[in-house]
Amino acid sequence: MVGGMAKKPPTLSEPAYFILAALLDGPLHGHAIIGRTLELSEQRVKLPVGTLYGALDRLAAGGLIAVEREEVVDGRPRRYFRLTDEGRGLVTAEALRMQQAASVVTSRVLGTGSAFA
Repeated sequence: MVGGMAKKPPTLSEPAYFILAALLDGPLHGHAIIGRTLELSEQRVKLPVGTLYGALDRLAAGGLIAVEREEVVDGRPRRYFRLTDEGRGLVTAEALRMQQAASVVTSRVLGTGSAFA
């Protein structure tokens, strides 16, 4: 606790959120992460290779992902990344936070008092 308050978990950027979400089903290499992120975001999050690897480096440095294994394909190294327990917990907490925030609006717009009635 800092100053008597619980430490607030970081809010993820949309690309980081979808990168972590892409890894929920298991380890993926960089280009597969790009494709899965595009699919999960319904084509909204387009990750250029340079942006992806910068994000992967930050997520790894933060302990949210780790290199599962490396292999050589067509003479080039390919790294597979996996979620850590901390990464899984953070992306889950972020999804719940966004769901709660969305329910504030959807319940009022739908006029039901329930988010998805």
